[in-house]
Formats: sequence, C-alpha cells, structure tokens
Amino acid sequence: MIFIVVKFQTAPDWTDRWPELVAPFTEATRAEEGNLWFEWSRSLENPAEYVLVEAFRDGEAGAAHVNSEHFKAAQRDLPKALTSTPKVISESIEATGWSELAEISVG
Repeated sequence: MIFIVVKFQTAPDWTDRWPELVAPFTEATRAEEGNLWFEWSRSLENPAEYVLVEAFRDGEAGAAHVNSEHFKAAQRDLPKALTSTPKVISESIEATGWSELAEISVG
C-alpha cells in the first residue's frame, strides 16, 4: 500500500472554510477504485493545520490519483488557501489496512 500523511497550513481567512474547499476533492478521491481511505483531521495544537491521512492500494492507484482531473484541480485551487507548501510523508508499506493497537486493548 502507499501510505501518505500531508500537513496543510491554512491561511486565517480559509481555516474554517477548509473542509468546504476540499470537499469535492475528497469525494472524488474516495470514489477512486484504488483509494483505501482519505481522511482529514484538524490539529489540536494549531487549529490552522489540517492533516490528511490517505492510502492507495498500490503505486498504480497512486499514479492514477495524481494524474486525475480532481487532483489537477486541487493543485490549482488549494494553494490560495495555504500559507506554505504542504509537508508530506509518502511510503510504500507492507499492509492492506489498519491493525489493532496491541498496547491499548479494549474488551
């Protein structure tokens, strides 16, 4: 799987509107055949920072994503709402999904 985490620093006038801005991109990406998940969170320490956790089945699915029309639209539309270039970690890992956390077991 291709596992990706991206941090976005939003401009003050876009911080509260960020979810609305990324909604079409999010919906289109989640509909991609090779997308495993595409989930947004907001930092507790820095409310202007949004964190995207995403995963794709394999490199082929990841390549299809970055070549999609909705990705190109995001490249064009998202920078206006940001104060800096997003930071990313993108790695191929040997996993097919989430595992349970053994250190904190429930029930």
